[in-house]
Order: sequence, then structure tokens, then C-alpha cells
Amino acid sequence: MLLSPISLDDQDITIVTDAVRQWCGEKKLDIDSIEGRRAITVAVDLLQMDISRDRLFAELSKQLDH
Repeated sequence: MLLSPISLDDQDITIVTDAVRQWCGEKKLDIDSIEGRRAITVAVDLLQMDISRDRLFAELSKQLDH
């Protein structure tokens, strides 16, 4: 599988991590689970699509709760 390079600064990494930890906590999932890793991927993709950092958790939940 080819992965595109990711360029996130420390603040963006913190934002992604916080959103994913919150989502995993609400779903009672481990961040290292398959679902947790998928959440990280989706959160990074959303952030790179210029989703507002304030809306990242809401958008993450919307994408993953389908």
C-alpha cells in the first residue's frame, strides 16, 4: 500500500490526537485498535482538507458513525 506523505506541525498532531482520543473514548475503543487507527487516518485527511480545527471532532464523528 502506498501512503501519501503527511506534513503536520506539532499543533496539528495534538489536534488530531485529541479528537481521536475523544472519539475512541466515547466509543470505548483503544486508539491502537483497527477502528482507532482508521480514526487517525480520517482525522488527518479531514485536517488536510482544511476542516476547521474547532470542528474536527464533529466531522470525525460524522464520518465514522456512518
